[in-house]
Amino acid sequence: MDKVYSALVIFFGSVLLGFAFNMFLLPHEILSGGITGVAMIFSLMTPVNAGIWLIILNIPILVLGWMKLGKLFIANSIYSVAVTSISMLYIPVMKVTEDALLSSVFGGVLVGIGVGSIIRFYGSTGGFDVVGLLLTMKRDIPLGFMVFSLNSMVVFISGFIFSWELAMYTMASIYITGLVVDRIHTRHIKLSLMVVTGKGEEVKTKLLESLYRGITVTDGEGAYSGNKVKVLYTVISRYELAFVRPLIKSIDPHAFVSINETMEVMGNFRKDDNFKKTPGITGESRSA
Repeated sequence: MDKVYSALVIFFGSVLLGFAFNMFLLPHEILSGGITGVAMIFSLMTPVNAGIWLIILNIPILVLGWMKLGKLFIANSIYSVAVTSISMLYIPVMKVTEDALLSSVFGGVLVGIGVGSIIRFYGSTGGFDVVGLLLTMKRDIPLGFMVFSLNSMVVFISGFIFSWELAMYTMASIYITGLVVDRIHTRHIKLSLMVVTGKGEEVKTKLLESLYRGITVTDGEGAYSGNKVKVLYTVISRYELAFVRPLIKSIDPHAFVSINETMEVMGNFRKDDNFKKTPGITGESRSA
């Protein structure tokens, strides 16, 4: 059921992209960012549909994603690109409104919803989404900001080919898309997790198996009961919270859990970091 639900979300997100492109952006020559934007430029300059250009230009980037992000991710991405391309072939290119500014705003919002939903379910729309995801794996940078930065080059291209007024509309659309993506795709948001439990060893073992994070473990004592407890502290991503909560509850339903948003993480965090075996530091290797 999870796979079916994921496929449906990616499908409707991709159709939403095709709708936003053909109904809001393309009629006013307001471009999307990255490879999709380049495909739009080529479609406006040649008789070939933007959906066809989208497939052609995405091939080398999807090959790179296959090597770095895995087969499931690329399978979902190919599925998304195919659905978007087909939807752009069948959805008519027509103006919903004559106001280019309104089109850039609403088109940017719809594209952001579509892209954010697709990425959240481990897919992409190809192009700079893949490049952005590869970069955010190495740095704690919001994906929307990263994609916005990469896509800004399309603004300058469109400015030289068409007009700088349209380029500014494009910049507004891309910026709004980035904001919406960051509202939906929250993997860059880090949370501080503190667990006070009488089953510290079991909780620690399960967390290490599931998170591949370092955990700081200290001894504690209940002030009222006098019971000896373990205090576990680590930092997780917003996505990981979804399975951390039920995991802890299944081991110790009476555990005290405190969760706070963390502004910044310094030191080792990801499983592919070069962990330093420093006692008492959350970013230590997989031991406590």
